[in-house]
Amino acid sequence: MTDFAAFQQKIADLLPHIELRFQELLSKHTSFRIGGAASVMAFPNSAQQLSDILKVCRQLDITPVILGAGTNVLAPDEGLDRLVICLKDCLDGMEHLDATHIRVAAGVTMTRAAIFAANLGLSGLEFAHGIPGTVGGGVYMNAGAYGGEICQVCCEVEVMDEAGDITVYSAEKMQFSYRHSILEESGGIVISATFRLVPKEEAEIKATMKELMAKRSASQPLDLPSAGSAFKRPATGYAAAMIDQTGLRGFRVGDAAISTKHAGFAVNLGNATAKDVRTLLKQVADRVYEKFEVQLEPEIRIW
Repeated sequence: MTDFAAFQQKIADLLPHIELRFQELLSKHTSFRIGGAASVMAFPNSAQQLSDILKVCRQLDITPVILGAGTNVLAPDEGLDRLVICLKDCLDGMEHLDATHIRVAAGVTMTRAAIFAANLGLSGLEFAHGIPGTVGGGVYMNAGAYGGEICQVCCEVEVMDEAGDITVYSAEKMQFSYRHSILEESGGIVISATFRLVPKEEAEIKATMKELMAKRSASQPLDLPSAGSAFKRPATGYAAAMIDQTGLRGFRVGDAAISTKHAGFAVNLGNATAKDVRTLLKQVADRVYEKFEVQLEPEIRIW
């Protein structure tokens, strides 16, 4: 077992004011409200602290788990005997670079980034208003909604590697595709992203954002814990429609259920476990395959 006491001492020596929590429940840090305890959770408050933690991890031969806002994660019931680095409140800040570009730190929520752009009269991030999670997570998985995707507006990404060093990636180097970027294979932590946007009347931008938010509120189960869309969009058709046509709206395993409001969402009705959710997703995917011969893949990141 990893000597986490030695790790704590190393971190304390390098960064005496860093926040460490032991046996911290992952359910407190995920939108699903599911997950057992992490052996150690670190809460750096700057890119420099994050870099120093990563360097110590290399010294101690520890591979950390990176957690943002936890809005697309299903954490295991048994927890993790690992170091989890929580970045939700670590990387903050937004800059107006020029007439068409803004730079946003990875810890900023997608909604805040969209509002910042709108206030500057810059269009392109309207789709991101209301998407849960951070810019870092959004860039990592090329998040999207209502016809918009991060790859359409992201032109540059600062990425920190496991050695704690930062490299600038172009949009081409990020190799964006549907709900995917190169970081899923190469590793690396998003530090910031630069977006290329289009000048437009502020009132028009905000009207679009208001319209999209109204659609989201009307159609999605925002009142229940979930991790957003349960499945990726298949090559043909739509996951939610297939699930609905298979008669699975409201289908449940324990306290995990397919939402009665939107069949594309899996929700926690109160006391769902990770096992409940995994079983639910598998049974739904199997039933959909039986009916449509289409294999649904989870969009939720299952740890």
